[in-house]
Amino acid sequence: MTFPRPPQPAPRFPDDFVWGVATSSYQIEGGADADGKGESIWDRFCRVPGAIADGSDGRVACDHVHRWAADLDLIAALGVDAYRFSVSWPRVQPDGRGAFNEAGLGFYDRLVDGLLARGVRPYLTLNHWDLPAVLQDAGGWAARDTVHRFVDYARQVASRVGDRVDAITTHNEPWVIAVLGHENGVFAPGLRDRRVAMQAAHHLLLSHGLALQALRAQACPSRAGIVLNLSPVFPASDSPEDAAAARLEDGRLVRWFMDPLFGRGYPADVLAFLGDDAPRVESGDLEAIATPMDFLGLNYYSRSVVRAGGWFDVHSSGKRLTDMGWEIVPECLTALLLRLHRDWPLPPLYVMENGAAFQDRLQDGHVHDGDRIDYLASHIGAVGDAIEQGVKMAGYMVWSLLDNFEWASGYAKRFGIVHVDYDTLARTPKDSYHWYRDFLQAQRRARAGGSGAVRAALRA
Repeated sequence: MTFPRPPQPAPRFPDDFVWGVATSSYQIEGGADADGKGESIWDRFCRVPGAIADGSDGRVACDHVHRWAADLDLIAALGVDAYRFSVSWPRVQPDGRGAFNEAGLGFYDRLVDGLLARGVRPYLTLNHWDLPAVLQDAGGWAARDTVHRFVDYARQVASRVGDRVDAITTHNEPWVIAVLGHENGVFAPGLRDRRVAMQAAHHLLLSHGLALQALRAQACPSRAGIVLNLSPVFPASDSPEDAAAARLEDGRLVRWFMDPLFGRGYPADVLAFLGDDAPRVESGDLEAIATPMDFLGLNYYSRSVVRAGGWFDVHSSGKRLTDMGWEIVPECLTALLLRLHRDWPLPPLYVMENGAAFQDRLQDGHVHDGDRIDYLASHIGAVGDAIEQGVKMAGYMVWSLLDNFEWASGYAKRFGIVHVDYDTLARTPKDSYHWYRDFLQAQRRARAGGSGAVRAALRA
């Protein structure tokens, strides 16, 4: 079968560039009560009336806990170098403190060994949002004690699998946890308190730094870093008011995390804006947050456009939108990478998530998702453009392997390159899966035979 081939990015990637695909625990695992797993804040949040668009939850999701071997076969057949997954904290430590659950740890043992047996390098994330509910009852990320519970959890997981995984990410998208979960209330734990949100943001960063120190103290061989969701921020107009609003939004979304991670402390303009809602920072906190990382991960989906005193209507821009209502602007990924390279002393940089939701349809055993292929090709090209302009990129990972539970959107939005029938849980690789597989094969031929080989393969 011939799959759609839009204009392809030129082969501008280093030989050691890592190509991967990503998922997260709550979105795919299911097994909510399997083998002693504890309750997470997302298990609880899904029971709040109206919290999830379709009234669903992640109790079954893609049933990955029971279908993991077949899912790893899909990953291996795709031909990626790496698979990024997350550990469910309440699966391995149900209460977030005290005893660890051997059955839960054993699941990740098997997952890591299964990846290695298939020639795929494991990239592990410790926190992709599913905090144990017991810890939330004690204050969650707003409580300083959770910082130390996370460090203990990181030590235990690293002692179990750290000798076999390539990389350990502490947190995925702390902005989402803090702002969407604690300020806007649209994600778990569903709070609406800016002061609590900013304290949570600080504790997430602090626990990241202390966890890095702890992993190195126990000589964990895995590389360690953090993954941020970042976007370039633009004013909606040339007005001074929109420009000021965009500057502040850049401070809250980008500089609030990047500056302290690289030893500059929290940005003064954001602290002034927060006033009494600024976090309590104790002596030594900022030094711990700035612990040098082995890598920095970036998740990119679209740009942010800001209008003072109101929302920007994305439909007014004339740009194509994904099913999430996000503008498709691959050139903004290049701009973001260049800005990060210019403004901070970066370690190796990965795009750890990039992808798009579209209204896919399974027809006669196939999903023809040409829009997703266009999206992936253009964004991979955008990474190549950044490399050509001097940005040192280490890898790129597609979000996501599987259609899955898409947080507050439930199962209504499909990001996967593999279609999941939520009634039967059958997996069907989409055209985008086959396109990515073919692209990766061409990349390998390019490494062996030079750039002409990949161009020839992509024209075939």
